[in-house]
Amino acid sequence: MIRAVFFDFGGVLIRDEDNSEREVWEKRLGLSPGELAATVFESEAAARASVGELTTAEMWQYIGERLQLDDKQCRQLQADFFRGDNLNIELLEFAEALQPRYRLAILSNAWSDARRVFSQVYGLDAIFETMIISAEIGLAKPDPRIYHLAVERLDARPEEAIFLDDRLENIEAAQAVGLRAVHFRDNAQAIAEMRAYLDAG
Repeated sequence: MIRAVFFDFGGVLIRDEDNSEREVWEKRLGLSPGELAATVFESEAAARASVGELTTAEMWQYIGERLQLDDKQCRQLQADFFRGDNLNIELLEFAEALQPRYRLAILSNAWSDARRVFSQVYGLDAIFETMIISAEIGLAKPDPRIYHLAVERLDARPEEAIFLDDRLENIEAAQAVGLRAVHFRDNAQAIAEMRAYLDAG
């Protein structure tokens, strides 16, 4: 029987639907398309920030130095970079409808300020009882240990949990641990697959 449902944050609960601000910065800095996002999310420093070895402030300092920006420019980039992000309202409504029958949590590879952002900026603490944030625990997906910790936090066994994520390597790792994992591609597909697991028990 399913008892717990885990949702990824970036690319799932929040979608970067408008990349125009990032594209403006890429042109300004002479970067190729997608290079700015890769600098922010895919660098070795980003991996360190995801397990709490760098704070969010230190991460943006690294980005500013890498792109040769002064402090003012770096603060502006930080504000602009996430300006196109929007909450996935349809998926959040689906999640909210699962209460109180199922225990809900966010399981996210995220930097040190994530809990503040998730709660104070987006109000997600009103829906999700637990937020498992990689920077706080020193573990990041797809490390199998983070999935074991996640189900323990919600007093469930792996086979009693569903996990939704947009990265295939995270899905495969969760499945290897025993969770029922759904690879997010769009809302209709993800919700249908999750409902199938829930209906099957």
